[in-house]
Amino acid sequence: MLNYPVEILLSFEQALTGNEKFFLWLIKNGYPELSALAGAINSDNEAFQWLLANGYPQYAVFSNAIVNEPEAYKWLKRYNFMFLLIFADACNGKQAAYDWFSKYDLKIFIRLANTIKDIIKQQDKDSYNYHKMKF
Repeated sequence: MLNYPVEILLSFEQALTGNEKFFLWLIKNGYPELSALAGAINSDNEAFQWLLANGYPQYAVFSNAIVNEPEAYKWLKRYNFMFLLIFADACNGKQAAYDWFSKYDLKIFIRLANTIKDIIKQQDKDSYNYHKMKF
């Protein structure tokens, strides 16, 4: 994720928040993996499967790590995706991860982590809301 320009990461953030215009823009402009990752983070199983089938298993696993799935953390560590581990920790509000991003002047990832943290928080709330449950 470090190789993406900040402008692309900001577009990813917009896709994360449900802005379909940016979601489609990422697809049409050579970043379908970020579009799929935004979908996977928002519980889209089709997007998750696309990541696995198209050479981005680390992003699929990351989308599970951000919801504290221990096996996802183990997988990222086993295959040396240390940046994604730190990013997952930041998405879970761990101060050490925020400090690491600050130390290396990677403020965009603090911003993204906060956005993802808000999405996860809303998903948790929605999971207890009868009207938003999917049957």
